[in-house]
Amino acid sequence: MSTPRFSVDDPYTGEVVYEAPLASVEEVHASVTRAKAAHRAWRGTTIQERIAALERVCQHFESNIDAYALEMTRSMGRPLAHAKGEIRTMMDRARQLSSVAEAALAPIALPPKPGFERWIAREPVGVVAVLAAWNYPHLIAINPIAAAVLAGNAVVLKHSHRTPCCADQMGAAFAAAGVPEGLLTVVHADHPTTAKLVQHEDVGFVSFTGSVFGGRQVYQAVAEKRFIDVTLELGGKDPAYVMADANFDFAVENVMDGAFYNAGQSCCGVERVYVEAPIYDRFCEAAVAFAEALKIGDPKTEGTNLGPMAQPNAPGFLQNQVEEARAKGARILCGGAPTHHDGKGRFFAPTVAVDTDHAMAIAREESFGPVVAIQKVSGDEEALGRMNDSELGLTASVWTNDVARAKRLLPRIEAGTVFLNRADYLDPLLAWTGVKDSGKGVSLSQLGLQAVTRPKSYHLRTQIG
Repeated sequence: MSTPRFSVDDPYTGEVVYEAPLASVEEVHASVTRAKAAHRAWRGTTIQERIAALERVCQHFESNIDAYALEMTRSMGRPLAHAKGEIRTMMDRARQLSSVAEAALAPIALPPKPGFERWIAREPVGVVAVLAAWNYPHLIAINPIAAAVLAGNAVVLKHSHRTPCCADQMGAAFAAAGVPEGLLTVVHADHPTTAKLVQHEDVGFVSFTGSVFGGRQVYQAVAEKRFIDVTLELGGKDPAYVMADANFDFAVENVMDGAFYNAGQSCCGVERVYVEAPIYDRFCEAAVAFAEALKIGDPKTEGTNLGPMAQPNAPGFLQNQVEEARAKGARILCGGAPTHHDGKGRFFAPTVAVDTDHAMAIAREESFGPVVAIQKVSGDEEALGRMNDSELGLTASVWTNDVARAKRLLPRIEAGTVFLNRADYLDPLLAWTGVKDSGKGVSLSQLGLQAVTRPKSYHLRTQIG
């Protein structure tokens, strides 16, 4: 009986560019068994040895960056230059996490107590199941992988069916790094088989990145069988508030880049913009100019900065959002429909919708495409109310030259990360987390390293009598 397989199409050409086998439940269980054995060997290594191994993983990617970036581009439509940039950023992220690993994983010393020694150690959880999304395939994967490996764990990586090539690249990098066999095992699995993975008795932690719906499925699957920690990194409908005193050109460029980079397929991309009334009309005009200057085209061609939509259903979904907004009174200043380049590609024209309100799905529900909804606000209180009027809370940004004003506002915004004069960015040394339906748990930073450990208390009576 032949092994079932699945294929990946190029979002630009429509050609099949990658195939991968679907693992059976038995194969997934065998992967966990190999990972458990690798963990037993790995947990005895020093943190410096783990850092050195992770550096060898990075060096493998550096040596293969051209080929690996091209595979990514052909699988999910990312412009080639941006794909190379993601791989470089992934390597930097791994190195930054390595730089704080020793401090993050050090035992917690307690005040001296005569006749006793006491401390709290951080022990690895064992096997970490990583379920990674396609939109930033290497950055999303490295967050839990680097933390898990640095903390002494082994990993079973299951990637999105859009980017199995990136999982296989990660597997090749670990194989080349000279680590114990099974330290990072790749499986390609359907949803029922993935449920068996996260329910396996030897899996000690689950990291999932994806939709809110998918997060609920994973959380429920784990809870049916296990009492283990789960990190869920889910969707966003991230707002930006542009105050009248903002550096105008800087704000336009960075807010709109945050909306359209990666064709808007970013959990922390800017999807709704609230602009203070005195600069509203000017901002809307500048937003259109930015959108119309983007170059749609073959993502493998130099100069293209807006690639096709990765998923086949995305253009139709976005068009429905736009048409509903138009019917409810929004003005669509540019874009608003699927488009092509030389007859190829499932593109969606970069879209600026203005005069939107929260009765419209475009201002309330995640778009995950090159679409931005802009609204006029009278000031901070109205902006704050609208920013917080969402079931999601991943990031939010404020744009002003008045730092004191921003610092008064930022603590009141309901989001895992709040920015001043920045958006759509992850600092590896800051905790990456969401509130509301944007997820639970944490990755990156020292907290992300600690998340894939469990505390163990040592209470030693060293003197008797």
